Amino acid sequence: MSEALLPQTLLASHEASPNPAALFDAQDVLRWANKAFCEAYKVQPDGHLTWSDMMRSNHASGQGAVIEADDIEAWLAATASRRGKLPHRAFEADLTDGRWIWMSETVLPDGWLMCLAIDITPLRQDSRSLRQAHAKALRASQTDALTGLANRRQGLQLLQQALAESEAWPLCVALLDLDHFKQINDSLGHAAGDQVLCDFARQMLASTRREDGCARIGGEEFLLILPAAALGQAGVIVERLLARVRQSRPLAEQPEFGYRCSAGLVEAQWGESSEVLLQRADAALYRAKAAGRDRIERDAG
Repeated sequence: MSEALLPQTLLASHEASPNPAALFDAQDVLRWANKAFCEAYKVQPDGHLTWSDMMRSNHASGQGAVIEADDIEAWLAATASRRGKLPHRAFEADLTDGRWIWMSETVLPDGWLMCLAIDITPLRQDSRSLRQAHAKALRASQTDALTGLANRRQGLQLLQQALAESEAWPLCVALLDLDHFKQINDSLGHAAGDQVLCDFARQMLASTRREDGCARIGGEEFLLILPAAALGQAGVIVERLLARVRQSRPLAEQPEFGYRCSAGLVEAQWGESSEVLLQRADAALYRAKAAGRDRIERDAG
């Protein structure tokens, strides 16, 4: 077989395979899926459908992926904190048609993500409940319970991982803090404050790329890890986030209420420790607060 025919042959083999297969682009839009994937997840690639939209549809219809969550947005936030962050990962998943699959996700050099699933329903399931309980406990230990983002421990682990991988460079990091958050809690109550924190988490996910790391590291402070982004590109991403926050109105009972955030953005230097990098980001964030808030202060190192 000539090399020129290999791509068509590979595509044809995936099309004919009973195992679900799909490709998502760097923006997590479903670009191609074989018949088995379309039938399993009740979707059709149209050039616009994102992975998040696919999961929302599955959750709403009770078809496709089994999603055991009352709050789909919190589930999406938690899952997005893991999706596409490693070159390869694999995990068990359930489909509503009763199948049990082993799903693998591989991030390609251009940022696209390939999903391949194998039906493992016939395998012995003696230890499955134990594995599922372990996986659930591990996810809980890595997740902020309120926002669904990575928690402080997981966020710092993601940062250490990015600093050690040459593929992640240039690398930028931002610390973000909600402006006057104490006043929100004091005037509107902690329940409203929690809604604002959850809204900010949604704005982070909507503003960033799949490969970016998003974590809540304490109170109203968040960490954003931006691999393969120099200071200029990283600044565009953070500015987009601040713009979304300015437009957001997260409280249905207070339709005029809005909030703001400040950011300290730094570009990492090779060999720099995570502690020093975060100190620089924190200093930049302090300058943003001192300069009037609702802004970014940058530091190229």
